[in-house]
Amino acid sequence: MKRRNLFGLAAALTVATALSGPLAAQETLKIGAVGPKTGPLAGGGAVTFWPNVQLWAHDVNEAGGIDVGGTKMMVEIIEYDDQTNPGETIKAVQRLATQDEADFILAPYGTGLNIAAAPIFERYGYPMVTHTAISDQIADLSGKFPNMYFLLGGATGLAGGVVDVLTQMRDAGEIGNSVAMVNVADAFGIELAEAARPQFEAAGFEIVYDSSYPLGTQDLSPVINGARDSNPDAFVAWSYPPDTFGLTEQAQIAGLAPKAFYTAVATAFPSYGARFGAAAEGVLGAGGVFADGDAFKDYAARHEAVTGAKPDFWASAPAYASFQILQQAIEGAGTTDKAAVAEYIANNDFDTIIGPITWDENNSNAEYWTVGQWQGGVFKGVASTGRDGAVPAMPKTGWE
Repeated sequence: MKRRNLFGLAAALTVATALSGPLAAQETLKIGAVGPKTGPLAGGGAVTFWPNVQLWAHDVNEAGGIDVGGTKMMVEIIEYDDQTNPGETIKAVQRLATQDEADFILAPYGTGLNIAAAPIFERYGYPMVTHTAISDQIADLSGKFPNMYFLLGGATGLAGGVVDVLTQMRDAGEIGNSVAMVNVADAFGIELAEAARPQFEAAGFEIVYDSSYPLGTQDLSPVINGARDSNPDAFVAWSYPPDTFGLTEQAQIAGLAPKAFYTAVATAFPSYGARFGAAAEGVLGAGGVFADGDAFKDYAARHEAVTGAKPDFWASAPAYASFQILQQAIEGAGTTDKAAVAEYIANNDFDTIIGPITWDENNSNAEYWTVGQWQGGVFKGVASTGRDGAVPAMPKTGWE
């Protein structure tokens, strides 16, 4: 089934979901999915978001559907490419609500795109469990949009995890006191840089280089050269996938090799380890998982078997968990009424692939991974706000 491009959107694609035969409309739940297939965040969406949409739909339909008040309902996924454009995200969500009449809509991919879409989710009464949004606006956002929830935590917590890890390394005599910090100039990078500055200062670090670059920047050599010339003990980049790869590659070319090297989104991607090989060893990055835990190993094996790709070691599992929460809420409410499902989400805890989820007063999951590190060819969690399975961080020993 095709959805025509009536709003300037990329063509929408309805994904086949292994239905065993024609089903009456009332036996099918229409689930909307909006995310980047093109644009600067397409690479991240292709790793973290879209494969988990596919896996969740497969798992639901393989099990016979979602139990809605005793009736099993299969899911049909309606996909839209938002082109990494907030305006297109808004149009797609509105179209899903008004023309496609989706029963539920999965939260988009990326901080800025979630914030842009939140008013539309609220307008049409859809619960919105975000899986890739990190913001210190959580209290404000959940106040304005009571049905908006957050799995990955806030910018202050994520930045604080980095500061804590670097402080531990400094106190152990593994690194010195100077930090070079750069950020992508969008909602994600700006918020994290703003959250990190006072925390570094309070911890006694000196920021010797502080620079930003536009989303989609191709030539990152000026950024890396400036950081290198500041001779830092630690390098921290609040980066998105294309720049995470670009910054790492350029650091090797320019000879920027501090004993603590941190890049953000995509450091946890399997493709990062594959691309940089032994050079990835010791690189710190955003998020993490209990990589040695049975729950993640089982999920990762199923992810690869169904989608043909490995999940990342950070936000892939929360993305799947957010879909589990929606499913559990529909089953718990026993209805497809959006208001009833939203109320169930607000008043219940959930058992997910990342462990138990309990909301705080701001609709946020308070226990999340903040820092991971490539160790022995695996990106392992080294710091969190309450998850089990962290391993100690280690200094990086160059790019060899």
